[in-house]
Amino acid sequence: MCLLKFFCLVFMAGLWSSGINMAQAQSSKDANGGAKKEVHTKPVAKPIAPDTIKKSDSHKRNVALKPVDPPLAPQELSIAERVHVGHLPCELGASIRMTADAHTPGYFDLQGKGYKYRMRPVATSTGAIRLEDEKAGAVWLQLANKSMLMDQKNGRRLADECAHPDQVAVANDMKINPPPPLIDVSNVVTINKR
Repeated sequence: MCLLKFFCLVFMAGLWSSGINMAQAQSSKDANGGAKKEVHTKPVAKPIAPDTIKKSDSHKRNVALKPVDPPLAPQELSIAERVHVGHLPCELGASIRMTADAHTPGYFDLQGKGYKYRMRPVATSTGAIRLEDEKAGAVWLQLANKSMLMDQKNGRRLADECAHPDQVAVANDMKINPPPPLIDVSNVVTINKR
């Protein structure tokens, strides 16, 4: 009798394990009766805490994500040498910050309230210093006595009467010693019509 009980238990255990296997096989079929594709999961890497990342690693990642600026011509580099950098106060309490890019000579980052532009020098026929962010449509004009930032896409000025200390000195000198007028009206001949 003991032997019979033993065989019954082995038989029941076999049925039980085959029932589990059949249930697993049945659950792997989808609603249409077709076999589901097996999903293999890959081990997920644990996120790295920001304070454990080496500075050199984060720098490499930032360089890889940053677009490459095209190199500038010698004429554009000479224009860049005359750009005023630093904090420049403007009219109506506004101000901008012009920063030269240490890694890409000739390029500048211009930042103000609500905007930030990547500027590069552009040659002009007038001699004015002109920087542009072509993609954003921003133009920075630097004259002897003031600078201004324009949004060409929307046709408006973002900042006006911005002045570096060197420009303030020129503006004050222009008040004391005004430049000659562009048109000399003393030599204009008027024609009387009768």
